[in-house]
Amino acid sequence: MNEGGPSSTDRPAEDLRRRKLMDAAFTVFLRFGFRKTSMDEVARAAGVSRQGLYLHFATKEELFRASVGYFLNTALAAAAAALGDAERPLEERLVAAFDAWIGRFVGALGADAADLSTAASELVGPLVAEHEGRFVEAVAEALRASGLAAAYEPAGVTGRQLADTLVSSARGLKHGAATREAFVEGMAIAARVVCLPERRAREARAAQSPQAAPSRQGEPSAPGARREGKGRGSAARKARGTAR
Repeated sequence: MNEGGPSSTDRPAEDLRRRKLMDAAFTVFLRFGFRKTSMDEVARAAGVSRQGLYLHFATKEELFRASVGYFLNTALAAAAAALGDAERPLEERLVAAFDAWIGRFVGALGADAADLSTAASELVGPLVAEHEGRFVEAVAEALRASGLAAAYEPAGVTGRQLADTLVSSARGLKHGAATREAFVEGMAIAARVVCLPERRAREARAAQSPQAAPSRQGEPSAPGARREGKGRGSAARKARGTAR
């Protein structure tokens, strides 16, 4: 007999309810800030009773810690997944990672949420610092693995410093961009600038690939290129005949 809490079969449903509560709480905290957020407001947003909310979290401080921790874990996992997607160019992976980590904040903060930074520092400061460090290191590792960091070695710039530069850009855009879309556009420019050596190297490799080389001297390599050229010639002759 299980007397120590929910059984293993109950745990997934219990975890789902808890995640729903933390999602709702995080959204409410972003809208109203820490001081003006009430447990009643969170309960309404989550679709549960006030008593039901208190079964999971005894205080608002406990709820805040849990919801911030949940966001940090899920955002870091999403960013890591974006950085690890080898099917996408490095620029796209970086933009997706920063959007998952910071972009979702842009435009989501309410007018009363100015105290969130102070509340986070006081209640979950070490946790935030730990996850931020892990995110920056994940970005730096992606830059190293792509070979981009090596391109900056002659300038004395490390992969970690490149990552820090992108983080600084993201923080500036977080406060300067009016919408999440504007944040993504700004990060796309920052990533394009940082990734320029990698892009040039990729284009050079593509130009040197067998597919890019001509099959015969004076002939285009693409199967349809001759037909296309012939079509252009016919069109030109037809145009000359019409002119005459």
